[in-house]
Amino acid sequence: MVPARFLVPAEAGLIALDWGTSALRAFRMGAHGEVLETRHRPWGIMNLPPTTASVADGEPGAAFERALQDTCGDWLAAAPGLPLLACGMVGSAQGWREAKYLPTPTSLDALARGLTLVERHDGPPLHIVPGLLQQGALPNVMRGEETQVLGVLAGLALPADAPVLIGLPGTHSKWVLARQGRIEQFHTFMTGEVFAALRGHTILGKTMQAAATPDDEAFVRGLEVSRGSDAALGLLSHIFSTRTLGLTGTLAPTAQADYLSGLLIGHEVVSLARAQDQTPTTPQALVLCGEPDLCRRYAIALQTCGFAAPSIATQATATGLWQIALAAGLVVAPAPPSPSLSTAGSLPA
Repeated sequence: MVPARFLVPAEAGLIALDWGTSALRAFRMGAHGEVLETRHRPWGIMNLPPTTASVADGEPGAAFERALQDTCGDWLAAAPGLPLLACGMVGSAQGWREAKYLPTPTSLDALARGLTLVERHDGPPLHIVPGLLQQGALPNVMRGEETQVLGVLAGLALPADAPVLIGLPGTHSKWVLARQGRIEQFHTFMTGEVFAALRGHTILGKTMQAAATPDDEAFVRGLEVSRGSDAALGLLSHIFSTRTLGLTGTLAPTAQADYLSGLLIGHEVVSLARAQDQTPTTPQALVLCGEPDLCRRYAIALQTCGFAAPSIATQATATGLWQIALAAGLVVAPAPPSPSLSTAGSLPA
């Protein structure tokens, strides 16, 4: 519940924060949930602003408060009562305050009820969205992606019970089965992180050269190997072909990174297809949300593996934070405008 002294008029909007490990994105949002301004700072939870000698810096959360002030201090000063809502790793054990995981399946309303409150010395408290925990023999977690999913769902014109498969490609790619306002289950693939590790810290990277533009031909070649006749050999065998194709002159140094990307993304999508075959639920929509070129690559991979062409979502995090703020009562949806005389019909005589 928001303290009464910090309640603001419905038209005041929201400051929404996507606060991750390496960066902080802030959105100043208007009364209808529109993004008025966006800012990006390098103040992820593992890279907070340097300390100073002031007494306040010794207090818990001081570095997070400095990051917040550096990013949007003028927004806070201009509208002192504006509510603050954050998602992402700021709610991890290494964050400003730990926001507990909620069990999956879960709903928008459950996430809104589960917000963690961080009191601040001067201004409204910060509310942090909880993460999600999927129990099982191999547990799974997400923190931040749940907000993106809700943002994606809010932009879809589908029946409330229509299942949607949402892909969130990145360092740790997530594939989420959801319905309007509800997250049912998800899978995680460490594709992006494995690609970076293989390229930067193994012999595969020694023969790679940067390409001026993406090599889609090499990428598709990697996709085809991931699902080809020798697919039974598996990923660990396939990735070594990045080196051998280079050594035999079949793959140019500038094509090897894209080929490796195709192998890894291809194996991810093939595994996803197998998982979908074992699930009785058939999604009625397929959506990707992420960095544009990465979504383009995943769209190619999905269609190569027999999936329908996906749609691409934008502004999902900001939209998701707005949906959670509405459900939590941090903001109030403006009432629709009253019909004018010209549209309301004739007045009675």
